[in-house]
Amino acid sequence: MPATGPMTPSQRRHAESTGAYRPGYELVAEQILELIAELRLQPGDRMPTENDLASRLGTSRTVVREAVKILSAIGRVRAHKGRGLYVTDDEGLLGSSRWGSIFLPTDLEHVYQLFEFRRVQEAAASRLAAARATPAELRAIETAAEMCREGHVTGQRALFDRGDDDFHLGIATASHNPFLVAAVREARRLQRQSSTIGLHGTVGGHAAEAVEEHAAICRAIRDGDPEAAAGAAMTHLDNTLEDYRREIQRRVFG
Repeated sequence: MPATGPMTPSQRRHAESTGAYRPGYELVAEQILELIAELRLQPGDRMPTENDLASRLGTSRTVVREAVKILSAIGRVRAHKGRGLYVTDDEGLLGSSRWGSIFLPTDLEHVYQLFEFRRVQEAAASRLAAARATPAELRAIETAAEMCREGHVTGQRALFDRGDDDFHLGIATASHNPFLVAAVREARRLQRQSSTIGLHGTVGGHAAEAVEEHAAICRAIRDGDPEAAAGAAMTHLDNTLEDYRREIQRRVFG
């Protein structure tokens, strides 16, 4: 059983605000990612040592070591024996080099299977976000939803798409689960590949409904209602899939 170590004041406040205990090494892993961003470290850059990280974050080297294992597993940090820790952009087990070998964007069955997967992961992310989202994360989700709305109303496809990406990734971020963040990001990248067979499901005829579905997910997350958030996310994914199906039918049968 990995050591978790005592919680710092910020970790304790997070546990109290969410009503759920999380191991210290999970929270430290998130703090290390925040530190990487603050220091503006890029892939290939050397990171502070484990001792330095422990000192900066007010925790033990043992907890830092466990946190590094998590970050190594998801491909955000690489430990080189005798050389230290380095930032990496490798996506680990969820990396595109591995997923690319199992996803064929010209295979419609894979498109449908991808939607099945997204339905599971985004329902889970929305459920967790409703319990864990911070005020700043809620604002980011709502800002992304408003960007989608503006993109739809003004007919700016690129703006809608950017808002849609930010919305779904924002919810994953608010889940405070780095595996879900990586999975949501990669699944969305793979779905964009479906454009190679002429599908446009993210906007298509479903854009107006998608805007309202985003709003429903936002309300449930803001209300702190995990089941309503998960249900709204599943409804959104189901309706988006139906848009794909209609587009396929239209293109095949005219």
